[in-house]
Amino acid sequence: MTYLSLGLRIVLTLAFIGAGGAKLTGVEMMVTTFDQIGFGQGFRYVTGLIELTGAALLWLPRRQVIGAAVLGGTMVGAVLTHWFIIGPSAVPAIVLGLLSAAVLYIYRAQIPEILGTARRSQA
Repeated sequence: MTYLSLGLRIVLTLAFIGAGGAKLTGVEMMVTTFDQIGFGQGFRYVTGLIELTGAALLWLPRRQVIGAAVLGGTMVGAVLTHWFIIGPSAVPAIVLGLLSAAVLYIYRAQIPEILGTARRSQA
């Protein structure tokens, strides 16, 4: 499971650093895409920062589940945006969302601690 987790996190990190970096640096395709969405270019910057933050969280101890959830949620938004606003294929967002869900599943034991519902030992 360690190698699977490592491989998934590497793939997600590369994908989201590329996508988030493209958004933040103003790659023409990203500018055009966010013009089509209609929320303004500020939304492009916010999305880029979310993607980079989620990718970084994948590598912090006991925070992988947060990173996977952030990236997965971002991909839900991307899929819906493709389906209802900008068109073409949502397949890349679906694949990245499924990979994020796999990482979330692998690190699911972190969820109680993150939510503050972990059982504490009685000393």
